[in-house]
Amino acid sequence: MTSVQSASVASSGSLTRNERLDRLPFNKAHRKLLVASGIGWAFDAMDVGLVSFVVAAIAADPHFNLTPTEKSWVLSIGFVGMAIGAALGGFVADRVGRKTVFSATLVIFGLANGGMALSWSLAALLIARLIIGLGLGAELPVASTLVSEFSPTKQRGRMTVLLESFWAVGWIVAACIGYFVIPNTGDWGWRWALLIGALPLLYAIVTRAHIPESVRFLESKGREDEAEQAVRYFEQAGGIEPVASPKGKPLPKINTRELFGKKCIARTAAIWATWFFVNFSYYGAFTWMPSLLADQFGSLTKSFGYTLAIAVAQLPGYFLAAWLVEIWGRRKTLSVFLAVSAVAAFAFSQAGSVAAVLGFGMLLSASNLGAWGVLYAVTPEIYPTRLRAAASGAAAACGRVAAIIAPLLMPWFLTLSGGNKAVAFIVFAVAFILACVAALCLPERTGKELED
Repeated sequence: MTSVQSASVASSGSLTRNERLDRLPFNKAHRKLLVASGIGWAFDAMDVGLVSFVVAAIAADPHFNLTPTEKSWVLSIGFVGMAIGAALGGFVADRVGRKTVFSATLVIFGLANGGMALSWSLAALLIARLIIGLGLGAELPVASTLVSEFSPTKQRGRMTVLLESFWAVGWIVAACIGYFVIPNTGDWGWRWALLIGALPLLYAIVTRAHIPESVRFLESKGREDEAEQAVRYFEQAGGIEPVASPKGKPLPKINTRELFGKKCIARTAAIWATWFFVNFSYYGAFTWMPSLLADQFGSLTKSFGYTLAIAVAQLPGYFLAAWLVEIWGRRKTLSVFLAVSAVAAFAFSQAGSVAAVLGFGMLLSASNLGAWGVLYAVTPEIYPTRLRAAASGAAAACGRVAAIIAPLLMPWFLTLSGGNKAVAFIVFAVAFILACVAALCLPERTGKELED
């Protein structure tokens, strides 16, 4: 440890464990947590991405021969599960721990993916997809809450956006599976794709060893020794000597009605509206993307290739957002990315050539997913510890309601525009504008410690 670090520690007096975590430099322990959580996040994205390709392939399977309405239900039923899972997962995580829920959800949707791969009826597909959604919905807000609670104050937004960037990795893997596996493995192509999606079962074992439990959660449950051990692990990785900390205080009993109390109602309304409209546009657009491009250009294989190119554009969007979120702040970065998404969605609605579809599709992908990253960063940090996971899950659940509705409305949008994508993406552009307005009403937490 350097003399500067020693002096800093000596002058700091008695720090709480959370203050000790907040002062740390980004180190290998943070990187390990980020990657371990991010791989789970990538599996989630791979699953959501796979279903958009799989549904297009199932619809062409003579055994199923899905109608547009049936395709919509296969897409939307997963979001019903995600809405339920998000609400329950956050609620349970505030009671039994972030790490426990994170690992359990990987098992749930890994098993259900295997079940969906072996489905031989529409009913079986829908049931498996619903269960997959339960696991996915619970995992995402819990993982972002866990990473947020371990992140140093000055790096919290960036770390959470980088966690969300693993979504792009998973979606790109899904696009590769859709492009290379499904068309080249016969009638079982979509089934093999879903079996690959069952890999989280194996990864769940890894998470138990490499993801720590939240210090804030451990202290709230009186598990002082475990909390101290977790903090010292991160301090050792950062080359910081530990200091004495007072005993953690038990948190007040969780009362979710606080979300709608005088203190929280404004931020709850703003974050729920942002989640709703972002989910509506994103899932309406991207779950139907392979099918829409197949209809526009007359080739399922070509549409998978175009969708892969559009998916790759997510990565620079995330990285730009991760850089800006600590410079511009959460609110400005989120609103700017949503405004650009609105412009890109409108331009995409009018795109007729391959070049225009790819260009505006990639812009939409980059800006929309960059906004997603900031949204996951801002949601957990605007609530106190006792409500953090439950509040994040509730906001995500509100968003999943929109994710259910949007794919179901797509056949109607297509009918209104004579079978093309114009009306749908104009509606999505309007939804992005509404999300932008809601984001401007969020509190700014850049550089501030998490509220206990």
